[in-house]
Amino acid sequence: MKRRCALIGTGGLLLARRAAYGQPERKIHRIGVLTSFTGADYAGPQPANANAKALLRGLGELGYVYGQHYVTEVRSAEGNMGRIPVVAADLVQLGVDVIVAAGPTLVAIKSATATVPVVMSAGIDPLGDGLIKSLSRPGSNFTGLSHQFADGAGKLLELLKELVPGTAPMAVLWDRGSRSPWQAAQAAATSRGWKLQSLEVKDASEIEAAFKSATDARAGALLVLTGQHAYANRQRITELATRHRLPAMFDLRPYVDAGGLISYGADLVDIWRQAARFVDKILKGAKPAELPVEQPTRFELIINLKTAKAIGLTIPSAMRLRADELIE
Repeated sequence: MKRRCALIGTGGLLLARRAAYGQPERKIHRIGVLTSFTGADYAGPQPANANAKALLRGLGELGYVYGQHYVTEVRSAEGNMGRIPVVAADLVQLGVDVIVAAGPTLVAIKSATATVPVVMSAGIDPLGDGLIKSLSRPGSNFTGLSHQFADGAGKLLELLKELVPGTAPMAVLWDRGSRSPWQAAQAAATSRGWKLQSLEVKDASEIEAAFKSATDARAGALLVLTGQHAYANRQRITELATRHRLPAMFDLRPYVDAGGLISYGADLVDIWRQAARFVDKILKGAKPAELPVEQPTRFELIINLKTAKAIGLTIPSAMRLRADELIE
């Protein structure tokens, strides 16, 4: 029976024995990679996906050679979030040495295994999701990096307020996966005397209705918090924001690459590169339960001037000067 390409394994083709007789066989580590997107973009020694490239680059910087020291085993839900638990379980059953994953896929891995080491390449809310017991001592099979940072929600709201000053409420799109950032946004807004409008979505099908609620309430701007649904639907969200002429702030760059207005957040590519350090330590015998989870140290402010023009918004000159990149 033909299997979909969602289950992509490259390791089986590369685990050949060393040609020279009498030499001990080198152990080739199998690194599992779980993604909710196109698996083919993450597979092989020269993946198309920028994050996957960064992971392999990080491993190369540590002396690892693909096919000689390790191979990757990629499993993907191919955009179908409902399939994540299935492909997560499949990856665990392969008996890989360590799994690298990010975002909502991490919760599915938690349900699939409590023993296989997992390196988070950008966990959304590892504490809130119950993946770890603390940042300093995870106490589980999870470690790695989170893309959250101290007062992140407050910083995002401040930038949004600078972009769109006034008394109109700021709408916040969030879901169960971004509950903790939403709560942080509420606290930040209360301390600053700003009004927020909650746009909770329980399913991706509710995204369009959320935008209607924002425009009906005359929200002046929108903050999108990455959780279970936003990132996977970023193209749709950015298109809706432009159609409604609603200035939107995002917490990760890929939204701006998809046509969003502005983002401020951790450099995801750098996080995936840094994940290689955790993989290296685990392959050398370290226990994930004892490896502190790291928070990002590199941030980027990206502004899409084309989108600003499309919605009739003038970007303040001071903000333009601070931007790490302006997309024309």
